[in-house]
Amino acid sequence: MTIGSGGSGIVVPRNFRLLEELERGEKGIGDGTVSYGMDDGDDIYMRSWTGTIIGPHNSVHEGRIYQLKLFCDKDYPEKPPSVRFHSRINMTCVNHETGVVEGKRFGILANWQREYTMEDILTQLKKEMAGSHNRKLVQPPEVILKLLASNVSLIAYNPVGTLENN
Repeated sequence: MTIGSGGSGIVVPRNFRLLEELERGEKGIGDGTVSYGMDDGDDIYMRSWTGTIIGPHNSVHEGRIYQLKLFCDKDYPEKPPSVRFHSRINMTCVNHETGVVEGKRFGILANWQREYTMEDILTQLKKEMAGSHNRKLVQPPEVILKLLASNVSLIAYNPVGTLENN
């Protein structure tokens, strides 16, 4: 982010830039389907962030909530943060084993500019989810469903009509 005009702008220092992003993330973004904030409020270097994307309508992602980790190294915003899905997801720009968003396959990271923000990354990922190449890809089962399924065996139906724990 620069202040000024005609290319003679003043470069905003990294921590000021990140404070601006934190304030914007805490206020909420657009329709509330994308949000982000710091992992640790005591981290004076403001490196580790968590993002959330609610899957877009009319896609296999609809109704799903995706958690991401963003890491802003000391050279942010000159270089993009690393981005990794904490939630399992099937997208063309995401490594299926690690959840890492691959810069070469995701335009905003591949063509990073200092003016881009974490908000831009999350918003663009949501657009990618709705894109024709991603919106119908079969998705891995959600963890909550696995947890519920594993707990079903702990509950048995009593012939009297009440539930009891085993």
